[in-house]
Amino acid sequence: MATRYDWGTILAEATAIVGSYDTPVTLRQLFYRLVAAELLPNVQGAYKGLSSKTAEARREGTFPDLSDRTRSIHQYQHWASPQDALNDAASCYRVDRTEGQKVSLYLGVEKATMVNQMQSWFGDLGVPILALSGYASQSYTDTTARHADAQDRPAVLLYAGDHDPSGEDIDRDFVARTGCFDIVERVALSSDQVAQYALPVAPGKTTDSRKASFIARHGELVQVELEALAPDVLQGLFTDAIAQWLDTSALNEVLTREAQERAALEALADGWESQ
Repeated sequence: MATRYDWGTILAEATAIVGSYDTPVTLRQLFYRLVAAELLPNVQGAYKGLSSKTAEARREGTFPDLSDRTRSIHQYQHWASPQDALNDAASCYRVDRTEGQKVSLYLGVEKATMVNQMQSWFGDLGVPILALSGYASQSYTDTTARHADAQDRPAVLLYAGDHDPSGEDIDRDFVARTGCFDIVERVALSSDQVAQYALPVAPGKTTDSRKASFIARHGELVQVELEALAPDVLQGLFTDAIAQWLDTSALNEVLTREAQERAALEALADGWESQ
């Protein structure tokens, strides 16, 4: 017998959750926020039901859009005129905002679905954001190592991932295979944070080969998704961690020069328009 859910209440709360984000929200993020709110259980049937119900509501125009990072329209960028291209270049011009920093700071997350959020919060700092998407490919680890080595300064990784056996091992594996990080700090999730923020706990996968060491560390086999953490909480955790490493004086110097160079581009665009 199919489980019955109060979809009216669930969709109303889901609409409010999507509206609380400054960035596009994926179905996965929405689902785990609803699990955290105890409106849905953490089971595949509930996830599929949410997918179906939100899709139906979007077709009816009663539910906001969700983000699909797995599919996009691919087309080369183009402009209506040289004037538009100059205006666009001036508006988006930026220099390397990490110039003058004592360390090369990297922000890492386990899920690619969270990159938009991270960019909206910290993109203006110019720091690279890494999405491991599970165990990283050799190509990605090689690319990351080359990028870090090219900075010629100590590399620091601030990372957030799931609280489960694989979630704790993914960043360990990445750090070991890149071999480029001098300091690594796990920003989230920890067992203390799971308790502190009352996050929904699901039984861990008994087939996970890393379960024994996880149980030894934490006393039980559980699975807690990073997406269940409220976005303002995650943002605050990263903000506090970044503050320990970011040289704001160096950043302000770079921003001043960037503004001057952008103004020169804007003057060039204005000159073209007056021709």
